[in-house]
Amino acid sequence: MKQNAVVKKRRGGRPRKSDNSDTRQALLDVACQEFAGRGLEGARVDRIAKLANVNKQLVYHYFGSKDELYIAVLEEAYRNIREQEHALDLAGLPAHDAMRVLIEFSFDYLDRNREFVALVTDENTHMGEHLNGSTQLEPMNRPIIEMIRETLERGDFKAGLDPFQVYLSIAALSFFYFSNAFTLSRIFGRDLLEYSSVAERRRHVVDFAMSALTKT
Repeated sequence: MKQNAVVKKRRGGRPRKSDNSDTRQALLDVACQEFAGRGLEGARVDRIAKLANVNKQLVYHYFGSKDELYIAVLEEAYRNIREQEHALDLAGLPAHDAMRVLIEFSFDYLDRNREFVALVTDENTHMGEHLNGSTQLEPMNRPIIEMIRETLERGDFKAGLDPFQVYLSIAALSFFYFSNAFTLSRIFGRDLLEYSSVAERRRHVVDFAMSALTKT
């Protein structure tokens, strides 16, 4: 992700609209890394502004407060994963293939975006209180349940599966692995973030989930 952004100016010194958008996005990108690495409590507005190469006051101009910036980062994180899920176009695939693609994507996304794991874990330590301040998250996240429902209904899967419970199970199989990889690596004496370990876990998650969902 971008770590620096310079506010470009017109000759009169006023930022262009596109520059405003670029600056806001640069702050979100830097803040995502800051909150993921240090948590809400450890993150500092001064450091975020410095890394984004902007005046500290611009943080408050765009977001109002550190907590509001944190909420915006969480919204951006969820928006990104949901947009990528939508782009999978599961409805255009045979149901069995669609479910496998979704499970693979869910694992791969967390592997590629471990800051997402850190952000969600941090917000859970705050009991999800900041998500209560967002009106975007529920409608933003609802479509994934409908995508799973539609896939289950048109495929040869076990009867009576609840799409919400299926989503939770798919998410948990991968999220637990990455959110606890450091402690699990220590207590079992193996590096779970090493490439072959991640690949092994991916195969297991996909096969385990598909076996659980598919009629025998």
